[in-house]
Amino acid sequence: MSAEINYILLRYMKQFFKMVFATVCGIAIFLLIAGFFMVISLVGMLASDSAPTKVEANSVFVIKLDGTISERTDEGTPFDAMLGMGDMSAMGLDDLIGSIRKAKANDDIKGIYLEGGITEFDAPATAQQLRDALKDFKQSGKWIVAYADQYLQANYYVASVADKVYLNAEGMVDFKGLGGKGEYMKGLYDKLGVKYLTAKVGKYKSYVERNTQTGMSDYDREQRAAYLNGIWKYWLKEIGESRKVSAEQLNQLANDSIMSLATPNDYLTAKLIDKILFPEELQAEIKDRLKIGKDEHIHQLTLSDMLNVKDESSNDGEEIAVYYAFGSIVDTEAMNLLNGGGHSIVGKTTAEDLRKLADDDDVKAVVFRVNSGGGSAVASEQIRHAIKLVKAKKPVVVSMGGMAASGGYWISSPANWIVAEPTTITGSIGIFGLIPNFSGLVQDKLGVTFDGVSTNKYSDYETDLVVGKNPEEVMSRMQTYVNRGYQSFLDIVAEGRGMKPAQVDSIAQGRVWLATDAQKIKLVDQLGSLDDAVKKAAELAKVGEYHTQAYPGKGNWLDAFMPQTDKKGSYLDSKLQAELKTLLGDLYEPLMEIRQSVKSGRTLQARILEDVRVK
Repeated sequence: MSAEINYILLRYMKQFFKMVFATVCGIAIFLLIAGFFMVISLVGMLASDSAPTKVEANSVFVIKLDGTISERTDEGTPFDAMLGMGDMSAMGLDDLIGSIRKAKANDDIKGIYLEGGITEFDAPATAQQLRDALKDFKQSGKWIVAYADQYLQANYYVASVADKVYLNAEGMVDFKGLGGKGEYMKGLYDKLGVKYLTAKVGKYKSYVERNTQTGMSDYDREQRAAYLNGIWKYWLKEIGESRKVSAEQLNQLANDSIMSLATPNDYLTAKLIDKILFPEELQAEIKDRLKIGKDEHIHQLTLSDMLNVKDESSNDGEEIAVYYAFGSIVDTEAMNLLNGGGHSIVGKTTAEDLRKLADDDDVKAVVFRVNSGGGSAVASEQIRHAIKLVKAKKPVVVSMGGMAASGGYWISSPANWIVAEPTTITGSIGIFGLIPNFSGLVQDKLGVTFDGVSTNKYSDYETDLVVGKNPEEVMSRMQTYVNRGYQSFLDIVAEGRGMKPAQVDSIAQGRVWLATDAQKIKLVDQLGSLDDAVKKAAELAKVGEYHTQAYPGKGNWLDAFMPQTDKKGSYLDSKLQAELKTLLGDLYEPLMEIRQSVKSGRTLQARILEDVRVK
């Protein structure tokens, strides 16, 4: 009997293992087949992504002004287009301008359709540069049409260059002038028992004020009023010229409180728009411009399509390198993450890149494209020194983007020539140190005490400052350190600009200048675009025919699939960071400032508050 049972059990075990083996083999075969098709799909997407976009006759380039527009973005993934995300969220100014130029040169593209949305530009000059590119497009004789359910102020400034500006029947135009209020955190810190210790030079150096005051200083109010009024007057002039309305009339409209409650007909009467339309009526307008029937299809090209349209510009002649440096200036990428992330100018990496350009005999000149409100003084000096090494071998021309202030001006100062956009924010030649004192919170409120031993009086001065031990004495020494840093900044600018330190000091003191004013005081040589800077570089290098090459290369789309780690190997969850930024809104930066101050070993900063974004 037992032999019979053993036989039955053995037979069932064989059957069980046979089924398990078959299942495992089936899963393995399925994974191999799925992997094969995934590889084929990826190869197909890569091939289609790299293949030039075919432009149909009678096409329209569609630019959706929705999302954020900054100096430059990394390459997207092949899935972006598949998911319809090619033009969403983040757009690079370089991609937009390059695509507009290609559209201008392509005979099959008849016009541009600007679709308004909720767009945030990283600086007023970014909106101005996009508008200038559209204005240049019109020189070809082609048309631009703009349409939106609502125009935010910067969107409208850009869209006003169009031949026709249309608005939805229930739409609105935000037109009220530039301004805004920032958060001053001292009241909160007082409640928490946190106090910021500061050492600074420059009466206009206002970065520290949000942590040490409950409101804006008179000096900061003065400089902000100057550059905001300058930008607003420039915008009014340009909008007025396009809309055939005087700047005075437009300013009165902005002053008139009724504009915030206006109807589309009021905008029509004020000449801000040309016509009130529903979407289907807009399509009819565009088809009429294309001279096609009402039942015919409109061939449209998105930004992602245009990036794959073949560039017909010549690559002949000598190379002029255009090096993009934008974002906060930091010592390491890890330090940038402590300050909230985003693109950064890493001192050591940028300096190494510049040295390579200096040694590259094929590069005849370098255009250093700067869009930064500054950051670490140490990293700024690393980059400045590298610029001097390049300058010793070939011309260096700085092209200032949205802003090139504080540390951004530090790294610009040694160039042979400085070109700035009319609405660039620059200057802010000043320096500061900012250290939080948590003694009121940690000791008085939480009851944490500190004790230890050290070999010398200042062996642990960082902790002493945080817990409030001998702050006056230590900060006195810190102020001496900051004073030396400021004098170095003056000497650096004086050397680069051919001035005396005392002359620089008279226009420095941390003051922020609009480029139109900065030109008058010799901080800027020329008002103009990136193209103007390239032309000047070619002139200084004494080259005739030339082409440009952008540096550094954009991030590969494969990076999006790879976990990114810092030097300790911890996962950097950028998605969580983005969600936190959305949740906290305008409070995000000040709170990240506390985090950075606590964790950073570097206290000397040359930066401005980068709160000049416009919507």
